Amino acid sequence: MRLFIAEKPSMGREISKCLPEQKQVQRKDGYIIQGDDVVTWAFGHVLEQAQPGDYEDKWKKWNAADLPIVPNEWKLLVTKSSEKQFKTIKNLINHADIIVNAGDPDREGQLLIDEILEYVHNKKPVERILLNALDEKSVKTALADLRDNKDFHNLQQSALARSRADWLIGMNLSRAYTLAAQRRGERVVFPIGRVKTPTLALVVRRERELADFKPVTYYVLKVQYEHKNGLFWATWQPKDTQAGLDADGHLVTKPFAEELAKKLPFSQGLVSKCQKTKKKESPRLPLSLSALQVEAGKAYGYDPQTVLDTAQKLYERKLTSYPRSDCDYLPTNQYKDRLAIIKNLGQSGDKTLMEWAQQADTSLKSRAWNTKKITAHHAIIPTTVPCQLASLSETERNIYFLVSRAYIAQFYPDHIYEQTKIEIDQEEETFLAHGRVVKELGWKALYKRKKKDEVEEISELPLVKKGDPLQTANTAIDEKQTKPPSRFTPSTLLQAMKEIYKYVKNDALKAQLKEVSGIGTEATRATIIDELISRGFMKAKGKKKTLTPTNQAYALVDALPDEMLYPDETAVWEERLALMSDGKDHLDAFLKDQIQFLTKLVEKANTDLGQIPQAEICPSCKKGRLQLRQGKFGAFKGCSNYPDCKYTEPVSSEPVVKQEKIDKNYKCPRCQDGYFVQVEERGRKRWVCSNTAHCRTSCADVDGVPSLFSK
Repeated sequence: MRLFIAEKPSMGREISKCLPEQKQVQRKDGYIIQGDDVVTWAFGHVLEQAQPGDYEDKWKKWNAADLPIVPNEWKLLVTKSSEKQFKTIKNLINHADIIVNAGDPDREGQLLIDEILEYVHNKKPVERILLNALDEKSVKTALADLRDNKDFHNLQQSALARSRADWLIGMNLSRAYTLAAQRRGERVVFPIGRVKTPTLALVVRRERELADFKPVTYYVLKVQYEHKNGLFWATWQPKDTQAGLDADGHLVTKPFAEELAKKLPFSQGLVSKCQKTKKKESPRLPLSLSALQVEAGKAYGYDPQTVLDTAQKLYERKLTSYPRSDCDYLPTNQYKDRLAIIKNLGQSGDKTLMEWAQQADTSLKSRAWNTKKITAHHAIIPTTVPCQLASLSETERNIYFLVSRAYIAQFYPDHIYEQTKIEIDQEEETFLAHGRVVKELGWKALYKRKKKDEVEEISELPLVKKGDPLQTANTAIDEKQTKPPSRFTPSTLLQAMKEIYKYVKNDALKAQLKEVSGIGTEATRATIIDELISRGFMKAKGKKKTLTPTNQAYALVDALPDEMLYPDETAVWEERLALMSDGKDHLDAFLKDQIQFLTKLVEKANTDLGQIPQAEICPSCKKGRLQLRQGKFGAFKGCSNYPDCKYTEPVSSEPVVKQEKIDKNYKCPRCQDGYFVQVEERGRKRWVCSNTAHCRTSCADVDGVPSLFSK
């Protein structure tokens, strides 16, 4: 008997449909029999890591003296929701001659089935099927190419290392830093994660950058030059030694630009350099999950989890390939499917897709077709199964559209343009002009923006040559302001997780980590972001779902050392996990280093944080301690015994908002001790109680009168 163990029921059913002996199908509770083949399935992870208390009773209680907790032998437990199905799987394994691991084609899918086999001490031969799509052709191709499961041992070890490292960090540091905070009188629980904590810290740091941001006015001098072949504008390039430049090279003092502008009409410019280069851009690669999530976020405002869930539905309907892919290349043996896929897209019912597909040149072969770049799975693409978009939901149509567009683009020519750069010398200063002329739109015809969004950034320049004289026709000094960084959205935060090298603290690591696929996995990043929101560490606001941290997030980030807040260590670990998948690192060595890192941070929690003076006892209830909090009008101290005690006091005498006047005619109706103070907040006038130590009452301004008193 040959036993297929699929990761989920839907996958099991599709495998069953493609097996021989279709006339001998027997559907049972939790499995399907077809001649000598049996197909069963898990429900995702049917096994879970044991909790500390499952190893030793004393570990049920949180005690700093027990840390770090490191199991001598790792235990797995059957999840309660999977107990019945696990018994079915175990019984079928006992009767099988050959077992086929039919987990998803990634490291988690590999571990999910392998851990079941190890748990039941399986000694029988195991094969591996790699299903990148669930349409009949793909499944039958995979069934004809079963591999030895031992070939994927390194992938399983990488997943196991990730799982155990997450357990060690989460279980130990959550306890260590929660206990340290509680010793200071704080009533908090800090859930710490190897990936989610540095991800949350990205959002907190960005919010603090915004709070500290002060716009800087700077000036840009532009000159319009007259040449016999036409007029064009050039921009002044100040020297590094130019007085009045800020750290970013912006000119923040206007007089020098004004003086230079006055001189230019009375002297002649000279073309010192003229470069014209023909350039081309190959089509964008097909989409990985992260690329799809980012693109769908920008185009439709979808959050990453919605994109993953929708891509999973399309996969289960056999319309697109495996969704949790971190790869954006395609195997050359699938190039032959292009004719069927392009034909189907040309009949999909979507006017735009049909037009693009009909104009596609299937004789082209882009750089996407590269088997050497493929790991266990390839980029997300449409399958050979025809799709009528009218039968899909709006979200499904949009995701299918993005996947299809990226695929069709592989059969469009390169985007070709001519880049021109003119350098002018005048008054011992340098001026620069750039021009760009599109020669062939190519694949970018599929990605053209709507006219209302288009900005003509670079125009065609007149024909000039080195040594040509130029006359100043006009000058202009543009006044600009530096812009604050944008708040993260779920999509841009996911992109930041993938491009984590941009955010590491150690600059020496940036180049090393540029090739790493970021922190987290394609399958887990969206879940991590959703969890941070659902657990109250971040809020998503507005149509764009911009992310802002909560007080809880500030408290967590402020309690932790840089080793957990910056992604440096986590990104290095991800690199090692990738090396382990290739057999270039080992589980034991990785975990040994994890334990050393963990021990150092536990010691920090017990010493560094333990030495921080305990917070003041609340003068009101005498039980809680005063903690720093962020409120509507800025920072203040509040009792940790909230809501039983609502005592607060200001942390600074500096006004958070501009105070206009105090009017003792308007006594606060709530506390009866303070008077209303008129303040201006973001251009709007409001009234707040002057008794900020014990009362935080505020109200709107109605014709110069607090609304609490207005009729």
